[in-house]
Amino acid sequence: MKKAVLNGVMLIFGLSIILTSCSSDDDGGNIIPNNNVVIQQVVTQAQSGTWRITSFIDSGQDETNNFTGYNFTFGTNGALSASNGNNSESGNWSVTDSNSNDDSNDDIDFNIMFNVPDTNDFEDLNDDWDIVSHTDNRIQLRDISGGNGGTDTLTFERN
Repeated sequence: MKKAVLNGVMLIFGLSIILTSCSSDDDGGNIIPNNNVVIQQVVTQAQSGTWRITSFIDSGQDETNNFTGYNFTFGTNGALSASNGNNSESGNWSVTDSNSNDDSNDDIDFNIMFNVPDTNDFEDLNDDWDIVSHTDNRIQLRDISGGNGGTDTLTFERN
């Protein structure tokens, strides 16, 4: 009887050590979704409805008003459009897992590319933005310029 109890205690002790020592990450045991899951979440969120820019800070300058009244549509085929009823711009968008030399391996980029001349305000949005946060109603992006080291931030909110 003592041997059976001792074996049971040893089994429970051994299992508890195994369970507490095994973790898939370094954040206290919470599971971090892999990049493919996050990419699909962001793509699905972006493709749902139309969006507006609620904040655009370009190297410290608030340029949000340049996009007042524009509704952005992130199409299922990578097509991007922005329209305010009178004017419209088109381009492409994607969400990618970037492994370039200037980014970390787990960096996920929200890529925007409008087909506009350099003098157009929409050209300032053309970049491979880092995703700061994303929800069903908000996507917050950031880019640190390689040239001047300035930080740009861009926030889209669902209409």
